[in-house]
Amino acid sequence: MDAEWTIKGALEWTEGYLADKGDENPRLSAQWLLSEATGLSRTHLFMNYDRPLSSDERATLRDYVKRRGAGEPLQYITGEVTFRYIPVKVRSGVLIPRPETEVLVSEVLAALPDPVKREARWNEEAAAQESEAVEALKEALGKAQEALAENQRAAETFREADAADVEEADAVEERERPIGSAESSANPEVATAPLLVADLCTGSGCIACSLAYEHPDVRVIATDIAPEAVALARENIEALGLEDRVAVLQCSLGTGIGEKRMGTFDAVVSNPPYVPTSVLANIPREVADFEPNLALDGGADGLDLFRPLVVWAARALKSQGVLACELHEGHMDAAATVAKQAGFTQVRIVDDLAGRPRVLVARRA
Repeated sequence: MDAEWTIKGALEWTEGYLADKGDENPRLSAQWLLSEATGLSRTHLFMNYDRPLSSDERATLRDYVKRRGAGEPLQYITGEVTFRYIPVKVRSGVLIPRPETEVLVSEVLAALPDPVKREARWNEEAAAQESEAVEALKEALGKAQEALAENQRAAETFREADAADVEEADAVEERERPIGSAESSANPEVATAPLLVADLCTGSGCIACSLAYEHPDVRVIATDIAPEAVALARENIEALGLEDRVAVLQCSLGTGIGEKRMGTFDAVVSNPPYVPTSVLANIPREVADFEPNLALDGGADGLDLFRPLVVWAARALKSQGVLACELHEGHMDAAATVAKQAGFTQVRIVDDLAGRPRVLVARRA
């Protein structure tokens, strides 16, 4: 790249280069990579066409373009993707979150009870103490006004004395106010009714984190067999400040979850490996060459993991608990039969954003 290349020149060159390498959407890829390299949003790229790239930006862009030209997914290059309302870290060895999985999260949230309403609570003791503090403040201000009437000092001197009195009154009020009643005696009720969810084959943790982020009463136990996925999921949980509501175990499906938890879950959700083995031969190169086969291959009919998952879910869920799984569009009827044979009722199939059957939702009897 020429040292004097502007953003416009870099975009045009990158788009052409990636088109020659077979990128399905070279213009979008060019914008995405240059945005990441410069720290500018795509909108600001267009507003700064004439800005030259710095040497560091050019070096970063070269690396990104080389990797993209070799077929590496954009998400792995930038290291992050937006999933519903949260940013999710991604990296090689862990499946990249996809838009269709957002539908899975929507179905689980819709099936769970609404968040517990926090009722305002009147704290009589706190109210009395707050009233006393207000009276103390009024008394202090009254004394300051009496001092003004008695002593006709200069206005500036009086303002200093008055400020000192008010400061002391505020300090008295603060000392006497009990912890937890800083603003008023009407405080939110803190008690909640936690909803327990198991997220099997969690991968990056995008499902578990989204459920906890969007529903304040949800607590999630997430599992994955791959150590790379477990480590990444924990990073995402920590980055979102959800450590007290989402935990991750390394195990196959629900095998690491203790017997005492059986029958206590409100929902079991999973995006397991579900691509039929025969279909894997025809998936895009950037998926086949870069994303983990372990997270994709679902066996001959894509249901190798779904079958034991359904059996476990039937034991783990409460009565009327919800099971929701993302599966291959070509085998949804077979999956529905498996769920019914395991004792699930109200089995239905939900389409993804492209209108393809994608998510199975059912209730435990």
